[in-house]
Amino acid sequence: MADFNVTPWDVSGAIDYDKLIMQFGTKKISPALKERIQKSAGELHPMLSRDYFFSHRDMDLALDEHEKGKGFFLYTGRGPSGPMHIGHLVPLVFTKWLQDKFKCNLYIQITDDEKFLVKQGMQWEDTQKYSHENILDIIAAGFDPKRTFIFKDSEYIKNVYPLLLKTARKTTMSTAKAVFGFTDSSNIGLTFYPAYQIVPTFFEKKRCLIPSAIDQDPYWRIQRDIAESLGYFKTAAIHSKFLPPLSGTEGKMSSSAADSAIWLSDDAKAVKNKINKYAFSGGKSSMEEHRKLGGNPDIDVPFQWLKIFFEPSDKKLQKLHDDYKSGALLSGEMKAALIEKINTFLAAHKEKREAAKESIRDFMHEGPLAKRMWEQQF
Repeated sequence: MADFNVTPWDVSGAIDYDKLIMQFGTKKISPALKERIQKSAGELHPMLSRDYFFSHRDMDLALDEHEKGKGFFLYTGRGPSGPMHIGHLVPLVFTKWLQDKFKCNLYIQITDDEKFLVKQGMQWEDTQKYSHENILDIIAAGFDPKRTFIFKDSEYIKNVYPLLLKTARKTTMSTAKAVFGFTDSSNIGLTFYPAYQIVPTFFEKKRCLIPSAIDQDPYWRIQRDIAESLGYFKTAAIHSKFLPPLSGTEGKMSSSAADSAIWLSDDAKAVKNKINKYAFSGGKSSMEEHRKLGGNPDIDVPFQWLKIFFEPSDKKLQKLHDDYKSGALLSGEMKAALIEKINTFLAAHKEKREAAKESIRDFMHEGPLAKRMWEQQF
C-alpha cells in the first residue's frame, strides 16, 4: 500500500513518482521525447532536463501536430482563493517557455465561480478581489499579450454557455462523483463546475496541451473520455512534480501553511527570516560533523528549490551539490544562496506586476486574441 496520497485536493507523504505514473496511467517523459522537445523548441528547459516535468499524456501527439505545421494551444488556470506563492508561479514560468518556443495561443481560466462554491466562508467580493490580484501576478510571468487570453468564469460564461451545456450533457453524475469525490452534501453548483473546466480545451480545433502539477491530472480524464464525441481532440498534458514546502521534501507547498511558503508579496526581510527559520536542511547537526561527513542535497529544501526553479546554470548547480555533499558548503551558506536568488526574483516580479496594471486589459479584453474570443460564440 502506498505511503503517500496524491489527489486534486490533497498531497501528502513521500511521493514515489514512478508509482504515481503507474497509478494514474500516464507516461514517463523519455529521453527520446526530450530530444524531440529540444529539437522543436531549440533548447530544453531546466525543468525538463532536471526531470521536474516528468510525466505526460499525448505530448508526443502534440509534437506530431507541431511538426506537421498544425500546432497546438495551451491552457492553464488559477483558482483565486487568496494571494499567490512561489509554488503557484513555477508552472506558469514553464508555460511561458512553451508559449515562447512553440508560438502558440494560451488560455488562462480564472475560476472565481469554483472558489466561491468551494470556500464556504468566502464572499463573492473576495473572489473578485483575489481574481484581480492573481491576474496581475500571472501577467508578471511575462506572457505574450497577443497570444494570451485571461478570462474570469463569471464574465465569460455568456460566450460559452451552449458549449458548456453540451459538455455537461456528456458527463454523468456517477462519473463526476468517481473523479471528483462529490457526495450528497456537495452543493449543486460545484457538481456543474467540472464541465466548465473542460470547455477551454475546446477553444480551438487543435489539440490542447495542459502544463500542470500531476495532482491535477484527474480533472482531464473526463475531457479525454468525451472530447472526440463532441468533435474535438483529447487534451494532452505534461506534468510536474511538486515544489516542496519549506518544512521538508514531503507533500507540496500549501497556502494553508503560511510558514512553509514564500508569498510573491513577501519582502526581502520576510524571505530571509522564513528560509533561515523554516527551510529544512540536509546538513548535519554541527559544523564539525557537516565538514567531516557532508550534507544530503536530496533532502535539503534550499538545494531542491535552487534545482527546480532558482538556479538555471547546470554548472553552478552541480558545484552547489558537490560542495554541500563534501561538507565544503554549509547549510547556512546554501540558505544564503537561495535567499539571494529569491529576493532578486521577487524584486523583478514586483516591478513586472506593477507594469501589469497598465496591460491587464490587453490580456482580458483588448489584445488580438482577447478581442477574437469576446467576438466568438461557442
